[in-house]
Amino acid sequence: MFGEYKDETQFKEQCGYTIDDVWYPRVTKIVSIKAKPALYYYYGEAKSYKAAQEATEQSAKEGTAIHEAVEGLLLNKNPEIPPEIAPAVQSFLEFYEKNNIQVTPDLVERRIVNYDHRYAGTVDAIALIGGKLGVLDIKTSQAIYRDYSLQTSAYMDALKSEFRTLETRWILKIDQIQTCMRCGSRRRIKGGNEKIKLAWRNGARTCVHEWSELRGDIELQEFPYWQEDFGAFLGAKRLWEWENEAWLKRIGYLS
Repeated sequence: MFGEYKDETQFKEQCGYTIDDVWYPRVTKIVSIKAKPALYYYYGEAKSYKAAQEATEQSAKEGTAIHEAVEGLLLNKNPEIPPEIAPAVQSFLEFYEKNNIQVTPDLVERRIVNYDHRYAGTVDAIALIGGKLGVLDIKTSQAIYRDYSLQTSAYMDALKSEFRTLETRWILKIDQIQTCMRCGSRRRIKGGNEKIKLAWRNGARTCVHEWSELRGDIELQEFPYWQEDFGAFLGAKRLWEWENEAWLKRIGYLS
């Protein structure tokens, strides 16, 4: 296990944050302990592990570009938008204005610390939507996965004492797709990989697809009941601590 990280410094940098001279594990690192069957299936179906890894890394870069552009807009920075992600960003802007999402720059990329349960993280935004104040987490995946509830519940528990009116959380999915103009099937290309989701209609399987221009695909889901998810997050945290016990003892996090 010690071979995964070069030394204590690398472990601390990759797995957490040091805040006021105290180190805390990062929320996203903790939730990474959970198994991801869909990802394992993807790797199993790939031509090789190397090909799957390269595609995953490229997909992550594309997702990061969208994420950074959107956060730049929320921070009123007027970021440069690369043309390859422009459809997603433009769709986000239209959705943002239509739904009157209110975010102030000081509540974007907000660092959080839970002193009671000893973890830290970075919240994409604390937003006001439909008169409710909540955590807004931005994802660039093809779907909204249940795993995200672990991450956002950790943010909710850390923020509940600071923001007394905090009452909910949302996942905002930002993606790019093409639609077949003949049958309505959807095509997604990310990391160099093509994935087609066939429409539920006769002829979709045999259709000679005629794809539309790339367009943004936006979905917002609210998850107001977070307490049970937080219990699961604490379970994941305990498992992560067990898996990394030797490192955590070396840096003094565990006795």
